[in-house]
Amino acid sequence: TGKRTAKAALKVADDMVQEGLIVKEQAVCRVDPSALDQLLHPMLDPKAPKEQIASGLAASPGAATGEVAFTADEAEKLAADGHDVILVRTETSPEDIHGMHAAKGILTARGGMTSHAAVVARGMGRPCVSGAGMLKIDAAKGEMVAGANVVKRGDLITIDGATGQVFKGRVPTLQPEFSGDFATLMQWADSMRRLKVRTNADTPKDAETARKFGAEGIGLCRTEHMFFEPGRILAVRQMILADDKSAREAALAKLLPMQRGDFEAIFKAMEGLPVTVRLLDPPLHEFLPQTDAEIADVAHAAGTTPAKLRARAIALHESNPMLGHRGCRLGITFPEIYEMQTRAIFEAALNVEEAGGRPVELEIMIPLVGFESEFDFLKERISAVSGAILKDRGRVPAHLVGTMIELPRAALRAGEIAQSAEFFSFGTNDLTQTTLGVSRDDAGTFLTEYLSKGLIARDPFVSIDRDGVGELVRIAAERGRKSRGNLKLGICGEHGGDPSSIQFCHDVGLDYVSCSPFRVPIARLAAAQAVFTKVNEDS
Repeated sequence: TGKRTAKAALKVADDMVQEGLIVKEQAVCRVDPSALDQLLHPMLDPKAPKEQIASGLAASPGAATGEVAFTADEAEKLAADGHDVILVRTETSPEDIHGMHAAKGILTARGGMTSHAAVVARGMGRPCVSGAGMLKIDAAKGEMVAGANVVKRGDLITIDGATGQVFKGRVPTLQPEFSGDFATLMQWADSMRRLKVRTNADTPKDAETARKFGAEGIGLCRTEHMFFEPGRILAVRQMILADDKSAREAALAKLLPMQRGDFEAIFKAMEGLPVTVRLLDPPLHEFLPQTDAEIADVAHAAGTTPAKLRARAIALHESNPMLGHRGCRLGITFPEIYEMQTRAIFEAALNVEEAGGRPVELEIMIPLVGFESEFDFLKERISAVSGAILKDRGRVPAHLVGTMIELPRAALRAGEIAQSAEFFSFGTNDLTQTTLGVSRDDAGTFLTEYLSKGLIARDPFVSIDRDGVGELVRIAAERGRKSRGNLKLGICGEHGGDPSSIQFCHDVGLDYVSCSPFRVPIARLAAAQAVFTKVNEDS
């Protein structure tokens, strides 16, 4: 067995089938799915000289060179002026989304493989190096210290998201090539696999990219990413600052046409394929400004005072926000948020169909459910909106209402929840956090020690922890289908693009996996290999 590039492996496998030396099934099993990343992204020229200054986690594959920007606003402005940019942050948050869109690559000092920076970068197809803990970043001063090197705002650096390395200056890259051998192997894999492969996509561009790579639907559309667009963040903040329901509904009325337009564009791009839309999930404090200058600007635009805005931010502060007032808990406290989103989804689906588009296969997902009563409460609100749409438009789009299983209690009580829920989507990023009691953003500081000392075989945020998290998935699948025989089951955490985790999903009997657009080919090949690995294990 010789060492070879992914392109060479594809060529060898294809040629050996054509020459009758092996059959297609053998060819499909001979190519490492993870190696396909080499074919989908730019890579550094292996012959080019390089000066490495730092290293971190290989969070999102690909290579990019750009001028250093320390804030999302800086990145956006530089990109608008025609510059290539690398966004450098201690860690990113949803508020940085516009800068991440503008940047060619992302580098963070903190965060693991499923941190915000890593997950969003993979979804966008941007290279990302996260958890580069040796970096000392001072955004106010406009510089980053990497060992003996001081990198200032505007300096050129190159990042390699496939290896986690950071280099000084510009390093030449090689562009990806989609050869005929690649298409042939994918065609063979698709004819053999049982698992469907969907994508995690929040924009029409993401959806189109994923379809180009063979995605068969959207398994996770995160509506919160739509809220951070510059034209609507003010309305979101007005909604958060509202003192009563009527003021909140007035702000939501401004957001309704924006959300409806977002969904129309995504539904058109998917052309009748299934789309799972997750209702608002993150805690509200993530949408509020952080610095004094931002607070003053937002307060002025919202017609309030900086003191009132600051007081509201303090009131929303939580010690553990990802375990606090988020997900379905937001929908229960402020039902009008989910009602607005549901109306936008239904109206968008009808508008697309009435304009001649194919009817969308629509799935509405309620996040972070732990109790059947939570799901039932919110499903009633969705049904009420459905009834109002039926009265207004004479019909309502066909749809399923289901939930994301991301809490151990939800997995254990899946039989009860499935009495009302029509599908389960396993959010294994959060299910791993809540099962292991480990923050995915902070895990990089100590999980590397666990790996080097042999305490764990794999990073549980990269490859699913089969004995712990996996057991909960298995329990939920069995108990859910016992209550509802036709319960649709999928996975939408980052594990959906990991070959070993895909093997597990096949064995458990899930219907589909969903992953970032650029990981769709990996998932397609891994799903085909899972069929034969299972057969071999049984024999």
